[in-house]
Amino acid sequence: MTPHHYDAIIIGAGISGISAAYHLQRYQKGKTFRILERRENLGGTWDFFNYPGIRSDSDMHTFGFNFRPWRNNSAIAKKDQILSYLKDTVSEFDLARYIEYQKDVIKASWSSKESRWLLTTREGLQYSCQYIFMCTGYYNYQRAHEPQLDGIDAFSGEVVHPQFWPKGFDYSDKNVVIIGSGATAITMLPAMTDKARHVTMLQRSPSYMRSKPSANVVANSLTKWLGTWAARWWFILSNLVVYWYCRSFPERAKARIIKDIKNELGDKFDAKHYSPSYKPWDQRVCLCPDGDFFEAIKSGKGSVATDRIASFDESGVTLQSGERIKADLIVTATGLKIDFFGSIETEIDGQALLPNKHYVYKGMMLSDLPNTFLAAGYTNASWTLKVDLTHRYATRMMAYMDKHAYTMCVPRANPNMQDIPLIDLSAGYIQRSLTYLPKQAQNKPWRLYQNFILDTLVLRFTSVVDKQMDYS
Repeated sequence: MTPHHYDAIIIGAGISGISAAYHLQRYQKGKTFRILERRENLGGTWDFFNYPGIRSDSDMHTFGFNFRPWRNNSAIAKKDQILSYLKDTVSEFDLARYIEYQKDVIKASWSSKESRWLLTTREGLQYSCQYIFMCTGYYNYQRAHEPQLDGIDAFSGEVVHPQFWPKGFDYSDKNVVIIGSGATAITMLPAMTDKARHVTMLQRSPSYMRSKPSANVVANSLTKWLGTWAARWWFILSNLVVYWYCRSFPERAKARIIKDIKNELGDKFDAKHYSPSYKPWDQRVCLCPDGDFFEAIKSGKGSVATDRIASFDESGVTLQSGERIKADLIVTATGLKIDFFGSIETEIDGQALLPNKHYVYKGMMLSDLPNTFLAAGYTNASWTLKVDLTHRYATRMMAYMDKHAYTMCVPRANPNMQDIPLIDLSAGYIQRSLTYLPKQAQNKPWRLYQNFILDTLVLRFTSVVDKQMDYS
């Protein structure tokens, strides 16, 4: 079988894949490309997840694309709004013609002799290309993180993980226990109080939470008077300042966050539920738009329990303190399972790719991995900010290669570099994956700065030629 050949293949038709397609179409007009999407719809995460209340956990002015501004007055968007935005973007820039659905890439093999990738799908089709844009996201669609919950089989009610929430699932008049304290649990609790009898978030330890208005008065005023770019930069700069303050003055930041929660909850405040043991931004700070989480607690329809589970029985959970929580439905919001390269088996000249043996170059490529651009966003800001920068830089590299008749680009790491963990977050889903993920080093360009302004200076305004990049 002769493979279908294109200059570039984008794997994944979510936010990252749409960004890659736009940049290729605009800045590499002579190149042929396709988007291969394993599912039957575009949207990635936003098409896949269905749990109650699913929404953006950062503002849409920065989560939206730099080439198509977010124009809604609400900075926080729900799933259907985000999907509409993505579909409208695909329509506006005529990108649908590039997407091939239900094409699940399971193997990618690079040949240095031919300067080509050969991709094989689960359906038995083959594609060849010079460049891969890896836009598969960072978690496993088929499997979630499900810790051992001893004795849960004794529970006679339903147990559902948010990642596999059934469409149309009815939780009316049920007592719900959500196990977890991350962004998903904090999103679901207020959303489920509309129908559930009561919703309890059961956590081993608290997370940081901040209440922010869905409609930002400053951003909307800036949009009115100066345009959407002003609102975007308002959020970029204000988020950078808040992050810098939290990391520079963690005790002050912690005290302020807890004080704000106390002001929100009044006599419903209990410090043990809202005082994390770690510093702000050691893990992501969870967003509560319009204080929805705190409103649910004050209404009496929602509550928080902080303890470890002692046992399950047919009708609920008993905690180590002896407290018993009645449940008809248990939601295991216990986290994601990190996945690299979308579980695609990857080979370089016949040698299997082992991600933890490679270094990340400028947050967008891997050492010794040719002609492959990674879409990976920020941990302290909107994903799309970095993805758009990555794809613009990638098209600049491609233009440089065409000009000099090069067919291969590959970063080469310096020997004896000092390794540091790839991501500076203590969140469980990150810590569980560090031994599997690629490495970073102390020195640039092998260091991730998690800073949009620094990355903009590097990826937009510096040469694509440096000592670490090997063109041939």
